[in-house]
Amino acid sequence: MLKFSSFSWSWLTLFLFNSLVVFGQKGQVNQPLSNSEITFEEKTFDFGDVQQGNQVSHSFKFQNTGTEPLMILQVQTTCGCTAPEWPKKPIPPGQGAEIVVNFNSSKKVGRQNKIITVYTNGKKTEEKLKIVANILVTSDLPIPSSEKPIPIETSK
Repeated sequence: MLKFSSFSWSWLTLFLFNSLVVFGQKGQVNQPLSNSEITFEEKTFDFGDVQQGNQVSHSFKFQNTGTEPLMILQVQTTCGCTAPEWPKKPIPPGQGAEIVVNFNSSKKVGRQNKIITVYTNGKKTEEKLKIVANILVTSDLPIPSSEKPIPIETSK
């Protein structure tokens, strides 16, 4: 039979108590803080071809379709090249606002997909937005038809 000292029992009790506290709170994390609800007009925007070095922006418009004021708690991006701006004041039910996403294409090449995560106090505490761009370097730009060389035919 295994014998435990009072010291061992104290550590075991402390470990079990802490486990219950930590795991007991896990269900609380994803519960909505209010009956607000964010509804976006669109969740993805494609800038198309963008010349390297240009800065572009897009406004993601949304509405609070819930029954309580909506708060945008935080907006995070996957890259320092993407900078969001969002309202800091509560949005009343039925009202709208926008999240402006600025994208800097410097030092980027080719297809870019950037995810913007919006955290709210609403029924769905997290929403994902996405911007897409195809970054062209100067050598990738199409030649305008007025500047294309004209073929010269030679007779045989």
